[in-house]
Amino acid sequence: MQKKDNLVIVGAGLIGSLLACLLAKRGFPVQLYDLRADPRKYGFLGGRSINLALSTRGWKALAKTGLQDDVRKVAIPMRGRMMHGIDGQLTFQPYGKKGQAIYSVSRANLNLVLLQQADKYPDIKLHFHEKCQAVDLQNRQLQFINIKNHQRSTVNADVIFGSDGAFSKVRGAMQQQNRFNYSQQYIAHGYKELSIPPTASGDFALEPHALHIWPRKSYMLIALPNPDKSFTVTLFFPYQGEHSFETVPDGRAAKAFFKQVFPDAVPLMPRLVEEYDENPASSLVTIRCSPWTTNRSLVIGDAAHAILPFFGQGMNAGFEDCDVFDDLLEQPWQNWEALFESFQQRRIVNANAIAELAYRNFAEMRDHVADPEFLLRKQIESHLQELFPDKWIPLYSMVTFSTLPYAEALERGKQQQRIMDRLMQLPEVRHSWQHFDFGQVPELAALQEFEMTF
Repeated sequence: MQKKDNLVIVGAGLIGSLLACLLAKRGFPVQLYDLRADPRKYGFLGGRSINLALSTRGWKALAKTGLQDDVRKVAIPMRGRMMHGIDGQLTFQPYGKKGQAIYSVSRANLNLVLLQQADKYPDIKLHFHEKCQAVDLQNRQLQFINIKNHQRSTVNADVIFGSDGAFSKVRGAMQQQNRFNYSQQYIAHGYKELSIPPTASGDFALEPHALHIWPRKSYMLIALPNPDKSFTVTLFFPYQGEHSFETVPDGRAAKAFFKQVFPDAVPLMPRLVEEYDENPASSLVTIRCSPWTTNRSLVIGDAAHAILPFFGQGMNAGFEDCDVFDDLLEQPWQNWEALFESFQQRRIVNANAIAELAYRNFAEMRDHVADPEFLLRKQIESHLQELFPDKWIPLYSMVTFSTLPYAEALERGKQQQRIMDRLMQLPEVRHSWQHFDFGQVPELAALQEFEMTF
């Protein structure tokens, strides 16, 4: 490993631009390539996407670039879920402890902040309109074509990073290697992006410091606030079935359907018909692979572990990749291969864990958040956290408000779920949990204390 090594990053999205900043901060020269136009000049033209929920892991990685204050200017704290019943009744479920929040931020604004930071490093060279057509991992050589002037170029690299998303060209080259494990799994649901504009007086149409959810068992609607006082609204809907994109094919049908199942949202969405017709239905996929590295090439972020968006951890997990990689750079390494091997050993198990957690949280958000049994369970869990703060941390808090490795959070969550399953079978807990002596429960007494890093 030498500071003069030529490092090429394919993909200047959130993960690629953050990784470039962290590498350049340590003195490595970086060539950063992206298919899109430069958003600093032309705006963000990368298409529509679900708003992001920035939480503790993401903030920790951003802190290394000094961008926290800039990002907070384009982020809005959401302190809990606001549930919308079909009768219009609202129920607020706080996230974590008092004062804890996740932050709504648009992909476009965050990417712009990171690219502006990358441009401040003389060791980072930004290349836009460059489509990666082929990757030769054996010779570490990449073929690009400029989609604006159609000029072709060959780029030789000492090290290649693939941060080019779920359908990565770099990972695609790795898939041609012997003994490369790869899987992709689509769920039956897709998503369509809609919006709620500000009110006529220029204010938020809904409570801004909450993630709004309209749970309806087999489908749901969510809304996240934006700094311009609009909301990005996302419909998660099956592709086929009784209520689906197949049976609600256009905007007129969607408006009639929304009036039945999301009645309080319809008056807030004046362009529902047009947006439903204009915006495509996009698929949702989980991607797992291993190894993540071959011949001084590495995939990172969604290129290595695309996950479902239902725990709000896709971006946070990718940022944590960058954070862990940067921590490893503190150590002396003989070569890039050893560094990459250590990195993947730490991250693959955690990437697989958050993929499982994201899938499980989809069912929770869609099916259970408005269920009285679920709400009772959450009340008791919050009570247990107050009684045993060093032993009982809700799974959501472990994932969202700490840096506990995802794999550890998953196992701890399963253990706590088993305990809760038993407690919920006790009539004295179900009907008078405020007065129940939980200290006498052997499983709770046996729980190990552990420190959380918040």
